[in-house]
Amino acid sequence: MSAALEKFCGSIFWNDSYLARPDADLPVCFQQTVVVWIPLGFFWILAPWQLLPMCKSKAKKSSVTKLFIIKQVLAALLVLAAVAELALAFVENDEQGGVPAVLYTNPSLYIATWIMVLLIHDARRFCLRRDSGSLFCFWTLSLLCGILPFQSLVRKAVQEPISDLPRFILFFISYGLQLLLFLVSGFSDIAPETKEIGKKNPEVTASFLSSITFEWYSSMVFKGYRKPLEIEDVWELKDKDKTKALYTAFEKNMKTAMKKARAELEKRERKKRRRARDPDHGNSMSKAQSQDILVLEEKQPKKKKKKKGDNEDSGPPKDYPRGWLLKTLAKTFQQNLLLAVAFKLVHDALVFVSPQLLKLLIAFVSDEDAFAWQGYLYAILLFLAAVLQSLCLQQHFSLCFQLGINVRASLIAAIYKKSLTMSGATRKESTVGETVNLMSADAQRFMDAANFIHQLWSSPLQIILSIVFLWAELGPSVLAGIATMVLLLPINAILVAKAKTIQEKNMKHKDERMKIMTEILNGIKILKLFAWEPSFEKRIIDIRAHELKNLVNFGYLQSVSVFVFTCAPFLVSLASFAVYVLVDENNILDAQKAFTAISLFNVLRFPMAMLPMVISSLVQTNVSTARLERYLSGGDLDTSAIHHNPIEGNAVRFSDATFAWEQDSNAAIRDVTLDITPGSLVAVVGPVGSGKSSLVSAMLGEMENIKGHINIQGSLAYVPQQAWIQNATLKDNIIFGSELDEARYQKVIKACALLPDLELLPAGDQTEIGEKGINLSGGQKQRVSLARAVYSDADIYILDDPLSAVDAHVGKYLFEHVLGPKGLLKKKTRILVTHSISFLPEVDNIVVLASGAVSEHGSYSTLLANKGAFSQFLNLYGNQEEDVSEENTAAVALAVDEEEADEDVDPCLDERSDDVVTMTLRREASIHRRKLSRSLSKKSTSSQKKAQEEPPKKLKGQKLIEKEAVETGRVKFSMYMRYLRAVGWCLSFWTVMCYVGQYVAYVGTNLWLSDWTDDSVRYQNQTYPTHLRDMRIGVFGALGFSQALFLLFATVLSVWGSMQASRIMHQQLLSNILRAPMSFFDTTPVGRIVNRFAKDIFTVDETIPTSFRSWLSCFMGIISTLIVICLATPFFAVVIVPLSIFYYFVLRFYISTSRQLRRLDSVTRSPIYSHFGETVSGLSVIRAYGHQERFLKHNEIIMDINQKSVYSWIISNRWLAIRLEFVGSLVVFFSALLAVIAKGTLEGGIVGLSVSSALNVTQTLNWLVRTSSELETNIVAVERVHEYMKVKNEAPWVTKNRPPRGWPSRGEIQFVDYQVRYRPELDLVLQGITCNIGSTEKVGVVGRTGAGKSSLTNCLFRVLEAAGGKIIIDDVDIATIGLHDLRNNLTIIPQDPVLFTGTLRMNLDPFDQYSDEEVWKALELAHLKTYVQGLPEGLLHLVSEGGENLSVGQRQLVCLARALLRKAKILILDEATAAVDLETDNLIQTTIRNEFADCTVLTIAHRLHTIMDSNRVMVLHAGQIVEFDSPQELLMKQGTFSAMAKDAGITIAETTAL
Repeated sequence: MSAALEKFCGSIFWNDSYLARPDADLPVCFQQTVVVWIPLGFFWILAPWQLLPMCKSKAKKSSVTKLFIIKQVLAALLVLAAVAELALAFVENDEQGGVPAVLYTNPSLYIATWIMVLLIHDARRFCLRRDSGSLFCFWTLSLLCGILPFQSLVRKAVQEPISDLPRFILFFISYGLQLLLFLVSGFSDIAPETKEIGKKNPEVTASFLSSITFEWYSSMVFKGYRKPLEIEDVWELKDKDKTKALYTAFEKNMKTAMKKARAELEKRERKKRRRARDPDHGNSMSKAQSQDILVLEEKQPKKKKKKKGDNEDSGPPKDYPRGWLLKTLAKTFQQNLLLAVAFKLVHDALVFVSPQLLKLLIAFVSDEDAFAWQGYLYAILLFLAAVLQSLCLQQHFSLCFQLGINVRASLIAAIYKKSLTMSGATRKESTVGETVNLMSADAQRFMDAANFIHQLWSSPLQIILSIVFLWAELGPSVLAGIATMVLLLPINAILVAKAKTIQEKNMKHKDERMKIMTEILNGIKILKLFAWEPSFEKRIIDIRAHELKNLVNFGYLQSVSVFVFTCAPFLVSLASFAVYVLVDENNILDAQKAFTAISLFNVLRFPMAMLPMVISSLVQTNVSTARLERYLSGGDLDTSAIHHNPIEGNAVRFSDATFAWEQDSNAAIRDVTLDITPGSLVAVVGPVGSGKSSLVSAMLGEMENIKGHINIQGSLAYVPQQAWIQNATLKDNIIFGSELDEARYQKVIKACALLPDLELLPAGDQTEIGEKGINLSGGQKQRVSLARAVYSDADIYILDDPLSAVDAHVGKYLFEHVLGPKGLLKKKTRILVTHSISFLPEVDNIVVLASGAVSEHGSYSTLLANKGAFSQFLNLYGNQEEDVSEENTAAVALAVDEEEADEDVDPCLDERSDDVVTMTLRREASIHRRKLSRSLSKKSTSSQKKAQEEPPKKLKGQKLIEKEAVETGRVKFSMYMRYLRAVGWCLSFWTVMCYVGQYVAYVGTNLWLSDWTDDSVRYQNQTYPTHLRDMRIGVFGALGFSQALFLLFATVLSVWGSMQASRIMHQQLLSNILRAPMSFFDTTPVGRIVNRFAKDIFTVDETIPTSFRSWLSCFMGIISTLIVICLATPFFAVVIVPLSIFYYFVLRFYISTSRQLRRLDSVTRSPIYSHFGETVSGLSVIRAYGHQERFLKHNEIIMDINQKSVYSWIISNRWLAIRLEFVGSLVVFFSALLAVIAKGTLEGGIVGLSVSSALNVTQTLNWLVRTSSELETNIVAVERVHEYMKVKNEAPWVTKNRPPRGWPSRGEIQFVDYQVRYRPELDLVLQGITCNIGSTEKVGVVGRTGAGKSSLTNCLFRVLEAAGGKIIIDDVDIATIGLHDLRNNLTIIPQDPVLFTGTLRMNLDPFDQYSDEEVWKALELAHLKTYVQGLPEGLLHLVSEGGENLSVGQRQLVCLARALLRKAKILILDEATAAVDLETDNLIQTTIRNEFADCTVLTIAHRLHTIMDSNRVMVLHAGQIVEFDSPQELLMKQGTFSAMAKDAGITIAETTAL
């Protein structure tokens, strides 16, 4: 081979003597062949691929830029230089004859190469990133290889005159051009047309160099340093990283994987069935027996079914398709995974180069005769290895973290999409809280696991390689070290298993705690009104105590495993060295062996520590996988029973339809056969629990079909019984994603009686509505919900009792203008579930339901004539409705003259309806307007003009929900102090001292080792004294153990302290939130408060302690390393200064950006969860309107906003790591270089110590910044928790001034000039009310929505504090006593019946104050006794989240039972009769009349019938009392009340009859 090459070059190819001299050099032939061909070979392997964009691209070329021209000119000059060289060869050949072949081949190769470069430059114009990575690598390689001939030529030129001048010049020209090209290709080449894309995301156009060093991100870091970043500043995601693209791929793979998994599930089920069928082999039953059993089975099918259902709840959980999720993820992200593997492999190989170089370096220092150039070469090689290693590692991590966020995004998108298609049964399995948890906790888990997934194969690989290299150093004695490690592994496995069980327990506690917390926040109003906070606080504190106990145990486990792992590397080296020295007298530990071994053991440390962490993280992910698989493979909504066939003259047809809420449970509606003609108005009536809502749900496809089907023609609009309002503007709530048609919109608003409300709302229809419509009254919510339906302009309207929550006259107005025969919807098919009888004569058809079946249906007159259940029902309540039937006869009489009278009748009718409602509304509006104009007129007229032009943005109160406060700037130092104060100063101090002790011992161990290795030089040709040997081993061991013990103490103390802190902080947060005034909850979304209790408390519990610990140990580690290096080479102290300045700057720049990005992450994450929660609660509405797509799209948008902030944060970490590792590489370089320079004065031992410490410092530097920023980021949680700890509290619960026992004994209430407003910046709601209510008086309160009726109750309970005046109950001013003293002695039956998860008994009596007898008595009076006795668990019946498993009527009755149990002297009924049919209503009224006869009762009524028997009626209007007298008197007076009564069809005659 070499002979052929020598002939080719015409000179000698290799000779060792060239290197064995101080001025070593390489032979010319070697330089002309190998050195030239390596880069060219690399180039030609990769170049052809670079031309692909040219061939396949449909894209058009981007335009020429200056940079492109420069590149092409330089490349063209290179071609010319190569041509010149070739010409030169030909000339010489002519002159001298017989030039060596190499002089022809190399220039020819170069010509081809440079032409290829020109082509590649052109081909890259088709791509967004116009810069080629492989070209850049080629330039780098070519320049590095060129250094060898370069220095050779320079040295020759210095020594003697140049022999071959033209070639000499040409070489330098072409080297210079290559250098220029290298520099130019470092810049990003951005075409003008891609500039915009580059602005949105510079990454796509960044050059290769900029990409691998993340230089393109620098501008963001500087921006973040100059000012706190906003979400608008963060760059967009690449298209392939957007949620939509990710989810599309994921879903495709998920479908195929799920199919396979379902098939497997079938197999498993079949096996199970087979096993269950024949427990012993062979079917041992005789034929006759088996037939008997068949008969038996047929006889009791019902019972059998029930059994199975019960079993499912209590027995083992249902099986589900398994194992498909990980496969799907692996398939979706395979490209990312493979690339990451490649980078990791290169990195792992390089990791083992450094110890070998270190060995050579120590040998070089110990060897007197070594040439200086070798030392410099080793130092440079160490530096290069370190740089390359860091580049690979950062690319690897960047890929891993991207994988993490992409996995999270796909999972969240999948969960969201699933929630939209989930069947009712699957939905019942998990509460909203648990589902949100899937999104937050479990998807997050996957993200964390994905970051380190490659450690699974990389760690074992690194461990094996380390062992191989160690064996080379120490021989078989390594086995002692390995044995130590292997012994430590089972300990770890046990710890991991224990930790897993604790984690699982804790997840349960956390779920439980969050569930109760969510409920508390959703029902906070009820808790406050009933003064139940202490009971719930106790429930949470109990759970929290369990949680903390587990946390401490978990912490102890952690500290033991940390202890084991600190011991590990040291024990391993101790065992190996001791065995090595003891096995054989001749084995002397020298510096080379010891420090190479130590740096290999250091390499071992990382994989050994990572492996268990990764395994435990995977174990946790496993739990999450199961949860996600179960959720995502749950049944979808089966709408196959809803047909959409066109049938003439038929809008909705039920054919023998039987539906149940779950398969196998009792049918909720059975055998319904109904035809509904298009354009008709059908009323559905029936008592509570007769299946009216179920009928509606069946039509919407929300129920499980058992038999029969429903045919629906046309689009649906749906108004649920409890209005679902989104957190958006009022206008958005009504338009609900349709096109805006202004005329129709105005018409709808007018018809739904929303105009006056708009005038009352601070910003009209642009007012933001809080979560769950918190700033609207019940009636307003219902009307908005109705307006949404009307606006959607569907064919079929399903209205589930929309008129229940509004006042009678508004109800009448709505019926006339919207629902009735003359309303907006008169041409549409309307199915109206209703409790109110007054409208029944005007409907086309009435369907009467009784226990799930249609008992009769027909028009009003037919049903009356039939004398069935319906007519009895009517007779019962007939007296209230007499006038209606009178009107009916009148209507019949009118019908005769209809033709003539038509024109006249209409306007007068219209006018009348206008009168009451609209007049009231107009009056309110005008009051409002007057105020407004007054405030405006004060300003100059010019500003008034301006005010008219500008949208009325500045109105106070328009934004209800303040944007979540994002703390900006540095985290205040006081936060750390606050946390440490919660830990306890004493504990904090001792923890730090223990860490100091650990590192003192660590430095001691290393110095001792370096001294020990120098013995090999001292006793070079003598026997090594054994006593010395034993002492060396003993002290080494002792120092190492003390190091580990210090650490153990430190971690145990910190666990203890952090538990204290967690307990204190949670307790303060909880008690403060429960004491916050109601206005706080109105203006703060529940999700935000929940976030404090979930994410932030989790951070305080688990993340902050770990962060603190790692920060301390990193900090100490770095200090100790620098001390060691300085001890070895004191000059290093000079280098420390500039390096630490650079380090500090990078750190400051980075931390301000990173922290802000983390904050943006948590702020942009809340909307994902709250939007999800909103979707789940409004599912039936979204599905009914068919708006799933729009909600999916919205979810994608908010996901992408969050993704981009997380992605940016990940890149900022990589940006930092690359720069810091460069600092680390410089530390290594300088410690090696200084050792080479100071060669004569140093021992091998100390050099080994210094460089091996330096090799270790890179990682630690990185970790220090990471932990500092992590600590800063996590301490934000303390900040956020603290923010809610200092929320202003309401008045104290109990004050020194206690009311007398048995207060209030009479129940007299006096209002003295009482004024109140909701929030300081808003107008008064009650404008100075003065009145007396006598003992045991029954007072009705009426007034239009927004007149201040509900505010009145809020004032009595001091949910709102007075703005002026006072309320006196039984001679006690209520403002002077504690809130609980007040609230415990009043009783309310609230507007929305809120129930909590727990037993029925807990819902009635959370403090267990009453005996079971009393509870049963209350239930009996509330007409629930028979129902509760029928339940299998009786009083211990579990109420599901929000009382979902009781009907609205039953919930209302439970609230009544609560009031009966309390039996206070004052009872307030707040529109409690809204959602109840007349029968139940009657029951409640009778009960209240009888049971509360000796109490003062305030009724806030919608239906005037309920208050006609009151002693007095208070009519409120715009916050003032306009009339206050007995109903009879008021009816005589022609005032507001009589007008309202007239609307409700009440005459004086009736009231006297009552």
